[in-house]
Amino acid sequence: MLLFIFDMDDVLYSYDWRVRMAGMTRLTGLSLQQLRERWWHDEGEWAAEAGAFATAEDYLEAFNAAIGVQVDEDDWVSVRGSAMTPWRESIAAVERAAELGQVTLLTNNGPLTARHLRTLAPELVPVFGDHLFTSSDYGARKPEPEVFEAVLTRYAVKPEDAFFADDLAINVSGARSVGITAHRFVNATGLLAAIEHFAASRERVG
Repeated sequence: MLLFIFDMDDVLYSYDWRVRMAGMTRLTGLSLQQLRERWWHDEGEWAAEAGAFATAEDYLEAFNAAIGVQVDEDDWVSVRGSAMTPWRESIAAVERAAELGQVTLLTNNGPLTARHLRTLAPELVPVFGDHLFTSSDYGARKPEPEVFEAVLTRYAVKPEDAFFADDLAINVSGARSVGITAHRFVNATGLLAAIEHFAASRERVG
């Protein structure tokens, strides 16, 4: 079996962090600098992405305590979603990958995003089904080798039979460090070509 692993933000969706932070500023009354200082750092959001909080409830409790404002779960999700716009051609490339093997999502996000992925990214549900995962589901975040090894273990796939696409070079390097064929996303055309090339190369080996 071939396994195709895809990042979400800026690969399958346009993700505008500035829009998200503007929405959070309106919601909380905090400035961007305050949000950065109170949550968007190694011990806050990045720790959440690495599995520091076991549940969405734990995440939201820690988030609200850190920023000093009570944010409702639905409002948090609405703000997150406001920063996302689907890239149809990229999703079509994933549909092609699904014809060639198993597809799965691996996005650096915490358990609250994980809970609401089907709401935040409804266009992915018909393609990925139940294979929508965040890094927090694996207890490590990209580019750490551990997260890629955990994905391979989940699907019982050898590294040489796995393909990974991400927009960040550091994450691509992380996947390559464990033997996964990795593609740095630039556009949907290049993504589709890389998918086809990988599948063809594995067919020749098989």
